[in-house]
Amino acid sequence: MSYAFAPRIMTTTKPDYGIDAPGVIAALAAGGVGMLLVGWYQPSITIGPVTVLFGGLGWGAGICMTGEAVLMVIYSKWGKFRHRDRMLKMVNWNGGETVLDVGTGRGLMMIGAAKHLITGKSVGIDIWSKKDLSGNSPEKPAQNAEIEGVRDRIEVQSGDATAIGFPDASFDVVLSNLCIHNIPGKEARDRACREIVRVLKPGGKAIISDFIHTADYVKAFREAGAETTRSGMDFLFTFPPLRIVEVRKNGSTLP
Repeated sequence: MSYAFAPRIMTTTKPDYGIDAPGVIAALAAGGVGMLLVGWYQPSITIGPVTVLFGGLGWGAGICMTGEAVLMVIYSKWGKFRHRDRMLKMVNWNGGETVLDVGTGRGLMMIGAAKHLITGKSVGIDIWSKKDLSGNSPEKPAQNAEIEGVRDRIEVQSGDATAIGFPDASFDVVLSNLCIHNIPGKEARDRACREIVRVLKPGGKAIISDFIHTADYVKAFREAGAETTRSGMDFLFTFPPLRIVEVRKNGSTLP
């Protein structure tokens, strides 16, 4: 289903691309604070002749968990923009591409791609899970596209990565960041990879980024007949550290 929106309204509001995995961040922060409190108020406990030291364990675990929560927020507010730009630089844009962003969320990849387009179109699909991205809804990416000045170059749809609702060979470029790992079950994730290859035009390119299961993605893409490579982990700008899987469908190449 496509979503229609009201005519453009000029605004100075900044785009908001949300916080990734907000529930995970909240759990890490709460657990970290809890462990720090245990280390502070209950450094040890004695059971009969045995004394168990909780102080060091509590402080260590608390610092690690709190630190992970902070790093995830830093990625959501800053690092993911650097990571997006790294992914988009892997495409030789000519401005006329048709682009699909699988798991678009608030439109980070879709809108980033749209900024490279002149006559092309950038389409984003999602199932709008709020546990994977704060405030996730089909209205948010269109609002961000309006603010970013690319509303006429994007289209937002509800769609399932395991059954992409477009004909074969529809897109020059397919993008996806931190989406496929959310699909339960290896077979369903493999099916999503096959769907990405199916909707790519011959010679088209897919850029997929995730922090787990990427070796499985590589295998699934290759079994679908696509040339595939995988990067190392990016420890500098992403947390958890992300890899990029680059996929090329056999056929004539993009300019």
